[in-house]
Amino acid sequence: MCYADIGRSERKVVLLKRNAMQELISWKSSEMRKPMVMRGARQVGKTWLMKEFGQSCYESCVYFNFDEEDELKSIFEINKNPHRIVELLSMIAGEKILPGKTLIIFDEIQECPEALNTLKYFKEKANDYHVIAAGSLLGTLLAKPKSYPVGMVNLIDIYPLTFDEFLAATDPVLYDFYCGIRKGQPIEEIFHNRLLEAFNNYLIIGGMPECVSSWAAYKDPAQVLRTQRELIEIYENDFSKHNGKVNSGRILMVFRSIVAQLAKPNEKFMYGAVREGGRARDFEEAIEWLVSAGMLNRVYNVSKMEHPLSAFEKLDQFKLFVFDTGLLKHMAGIDNSAILLKTDFQFKGPLTENYVLQQLRGQFEVEPHYFADKNSEIDFVLQYGTQIIPVEVKGGEDKAAPSFKRYVAGRQPEYAVRFSRRGWRKDGAITNLPLYLAGKTRELL
Repeated sequence: MCYADIGRSERKVVLLKRNAMQELISWKSSEMRKPMVMRGARQVGKTWLMKEFGQSCYESCVYFNFDEEDELKSIFEINKNPHRIVELLSMIAGEKILPGKTLIIFDEIQECPEALNTLKYFKEKANDYHVIAAGSLLGTLLAKPKSYPVGMVNLIDIYPLTFDEFLAATDPVLYDFYCGIRKGQPIEEIFHNRLLEAFNNYLIIGGMPECVSSWAAYKDPAQVLRTQRELIEIYENDFSKHNGKVNSGRILMVFRSIVAQLAKPNEKFMYGAVREGGRARDFEEAIEWLVSAGMLNRVYNVSKMEHPLSAFEKLDQFKLFVFDTGLLKHMAGIDNSAILLKTDFQFKGPLTENYVLQQLRGQFEVEPHYFADKNSEIDFVLQYGTQIIPVEVKGGEDKAAPSFKRYVAGRQPEYAVRFSRRGWRKDGAITNLPLYLAGKTRELL
């Protein structure tokens, strides 16, 4: 369990349950354990998760922040021996660091590349010490293998809260019902409607911990909106402060073009939509940076819907989605009433697809793809073992699109999934799953 202190005048402490906690507990007891590196965009709750894990699963934890404590860097610049480093860190923390009993937390480790590199010495010479590290924009560093100890660390990706985590924070009773849903089980209409209502709220609020905590404590949409605006400002400031070899102006231009890119009929990313006459060479590094930083999710088109999907990727054809649906909703300027009153609006499809992708990520070994050619388009394509699963996403209760039906009739896949606001049902070979069950897709197949 994690506790969010949302820092308003009348503070309320909200309990947030993060699924990643279970992964961290497994890591602690694993015989194959290496130092852990946590990746994820800023403000998704990495620091908070590390501290809560340390406090609830260890006798003690020691926390070092390389952004706040500049002088820490000298320890790692001079020393390569992990035992000597632990000795010095113990003195700074004012307590003895014990193997297996103390969790050592390195935060904002991107500010000290030497500390990141030291993790390999912990793995080789002092693996009985439990070390976990995180930092903003760490993914951009890890994308360059020379700058971190390849093969010497475990990696965990932290995302915004998924729908089930949101439900646990905002409606624990409904969350218990949700957890009990099993394959083939009918969902009573009263619960179906309540879960759809929670799904609508999730589209508006999203999964950023501060937004969820704020909503759970105060139910004030204006406060959530303000927090979303502040988060976008923080991210855009990060881009403008970025002074690496990728042009910061181009990073900002790509990020700000996402709403317009997704509003196009086929949603495919077009360089010319970022800037007139724009080419791949102008913006591909900026895209790579945003994807590595965890800010955007990229989905590639495939030339064939066959196993293995990655062999058929069209690397020049992809869609880009925002890592949090609530932030995308804010960036698109969608009024809450459009979502709550079931209005049909131009951006409903892309917003719903963004949500489904956010829930699907991490469920399958292979990341979701999509399929599009001149004649047809399938929203997402999943690989489940050797099975290829076509997925259609509907923002309303509409029936399947002709190209989806055609593919299912012609290829007769073992599984075909349509997400919509309808209840759980089988339409011939197509399984309709309510949108709120997207996070249980693999479990329910």
